[in-house]
Amino acid sequence: MPISLPLKEMTLEEKLQAMESIWDDLCAHAERMPSPDWHGEVLAGREAAIERGEGQFEDWDTARRKIDQEIQ
Repeated sequence: MPISLPLKEMTLEEKLQAMESIWDDLCAHAERMPSPDWHGEVLAGREAAIERGEGQFEDWDTARRKIDQEIQ
C-alpha cells in the first residue's frame, strides 16, 4: 500500500512528529522484526575477541564523542 505524505507542505516539526510516530509504532512491534544474519555474525565475532582477550571497550562518554566527531 503506497503512502503519500504532503512533505513539501509539512513543517519540519510535522515531519519530525510523523517520523516519531512511525518509530514508536516500529518499537512497539519490535518482536516482528528479525535481526539480519550479519548482526549475529558481528556479535559472535566480538564475543570471540573478548574470549581471546582482544576485546576493546570504551566508556559511553568517549564513544559518544567519537560518534559525534564522525557524523559532523
